[in-house]
Amino acid sequence: MRYQNYIDGQWVDAENGATFTSTNPATGETLGEVAQSTAKDVDAAVEAADRAFHKWRQTPAPKRGEILFRAGEILLKRKEELAQLMTREMGKVLKEARGDVQEGIDMVYYTAAEGRRLFGETTPSELPNKFAISVREPIGVVAAITPWNFPLAIPTWKIIPALILGNTVVFKPASDTPIVAIKLVEILAEAGLPPGVLNMVTGPGGETGDALVSHPKISLVSFTGSTVAGHNVAVKATQALKRVSLEMGGKNAIIVMDDANLDLAIEGIVWSAFGTSGQRCTAASRILVHEDVRKEVTDRLVKRVQSLRLGDGLLATTDVGPVINASQLHRIHDYTKVGLAEGAQLLCGGDIAEEGELAKGSFYKPTLFDGVKPDMRIAQEEIFGPTTAIIPIWSLEEAIEVNNNTKYGLSSAIFTRDTNKAFRAMRDISTGIVYVNAGTIGAEVHLPFGGTRGTGNGHREAGRQALDIFSEWKTIYVDFSGQVQKAQME
Repeated sequence: MRYQNYIDGQWVDAENGATFTSTNPATGETLGEVAQSTAKDVDAAVEAADRAFHKWRQTPAPKRGEILFRAGEILLKRKEELAQLMTREMGKVLKEARGDVQEGIDMVYYTAAEGRRLFGETTPSELPNKFAISVREPIGVVAAITPWNFPLAIPTWKIIPALILGNTVVFKPASDTPIVAIKLVEILAEAGLPPGVLNMVTGPGGETGDALVSHPKISLVSFTGSTVAGHNVAVKATQALKRVSLEMGGKNAIIVMDDANLDLAIEGIVWSAFGTSGQRCTAASRILVHEDVRKEVTDRLVKRVQSLRLGDGLLATTDVGPVINASQLHRIHDYTKVGLAEGAQLLCGGDIAEEGELAKGSFYKPTLFDGVKPDMRIAQEEIFGPTTAIIPIWSLEEAIEVNNNTKYGLSSAIFTRDTNKAFRAMRDISTGIVYVNAGTIGAEVHLPFGGTRGTGNGHREAGRQALDIFSEWKTIYVDFSGQVQKAQME
């Protein structure tokens, strides 16, 4: 099939007619030809969003919420269809794809309800006969740039809060997963969004992304992706005094104390390290294990990891699907070579899977290192694949120090039966998300999501906190005294 851009309520080819191919990373199957946009397409999309902004911002917020709620209803009806497509285009196993779609549904329902809240504040004035309030205002045209690993959930994190507040949006999805994004836009259009309120341009981050970030009528850029790409977005956007919201990398750790429930810890580690083939910003790529239980944890982990079955995510027998593309496959393998060169001990995996049907796709064997030192590259740099590293620790204090000593600060977890240790970890771990007796992955849409240090630039997605990204505060004073009152002057 051939897929087009969505600009001003119309599906249109790229200005020059160019396309690129979307493929299944498990089989190499071609899924469709997708519009490869140019700067002219970006300009058309932004101009359409700019024209639509005034009317959309004046649409009552409850009415905006009703449109979004209808989109949630359509998403719910098409959940299985979207999940099947997602598995084919992105590779994650079907159960995880269903979870991705459900997270999008949850976000749409949750945020649509904000149309009847969007609370500001009233507060007493310091002067008599004077009324003081604050209200939220939309910012303008928002650029939403999203990654391939959650091709439906993450776009809803950006698009839906932006729309409920009265902004208009130009959406650029990752070029590895454009078709899922196109289906989301189709659903939002079907739900009744007016022309120009949501526009989409597809294509690689080079020309398309750069043109979007630098466009003078874009007021805010919301980006999720790699740290390198995020840095480039921030530089370009801030040079033009645009607002920027960044969600980037992670180097997340699970702490396993000597008093932990090891059955629970092993399951948490396997899910956190190898779910979505390790392609989550919250994936656990460091396992900080107390020396007293390290041998048992290591032995049990090796057995579990070796039992994981690679394959097409549509098959019920598959535990771990492919990684997104051949480039990422070889990047992951390069990190295995780095770990070995640094002196880490490879316990299992560590190679590209090329047996039988696996040779058609981009599969990497689930990989476990032991004897890793905290300052090794494989303990500091984001690999974004099915690789994790065991780091020995002797105390909670040491574990917290090692946990915090990376340039990232997204998610952490601790397994312990000791309430005192749990609360000390909750207090002293410096990541945006902390789990106790659960793995590092997973998020609930009514709570803020984001991290510290190099994971982002201080903003949070999801929850009511997401509204702060996409809105301005306006303070309003109404003086009904009949005279000019001078605050702080009497």
